[in-house]
Amino acid sequence: MNKITCICLGVKNMEKSIKFYRDGLGYKTNCKENNPPVCFFDTPGTKFELYPLDLLVKDIDESSLKIGSGFSGFTLAYNVEKKEDVDKVIELVKNAGGKIIKEPQNVFWGGYHAYFSDLDNYFWEVVWGPDFQFDENDLLKF
Repeated sequence: MNKITCICLGVKNMEKSIKFYRDGLGYKTNCKENNPPVCFFDTPGTKFELYPLDLLVKDIDESSLKIGSGFSGFTLAYNVEKKEDVDKVIELVKNAGGKIIKEPQNVFWGGYHAYFSDLDNYFWEVVWGPDFQFDENDLLKF
């Protein structure tokens, strides 16, 4: 039996959010209209991750984020195959109206990443790792 993982984001403005993801970041969807009651985006696969909240805050920006001050501890990951893709995605985010939380930079474990928030303030990490491998469905393998 196939298992489908879907992450649902509650958004404030469907039209703006659809344009952000579909037109701005290039996510594939069958949604043709700009304000449908629901819109699904195709993704190559999803992983569920648990990470200590205090370390997540530190990883993003501990000087401006405080646990319990509106940051829920929930982030999404946009895993890329090439280091330079992190910069390309961040440029797409800027052009689509997202907010850059942490500019692209090297990470202590050898990777390269950045953080942004979408139009509804959901946090995303764009990340490349030197050992990242993807399967035939473009799902990150561990």
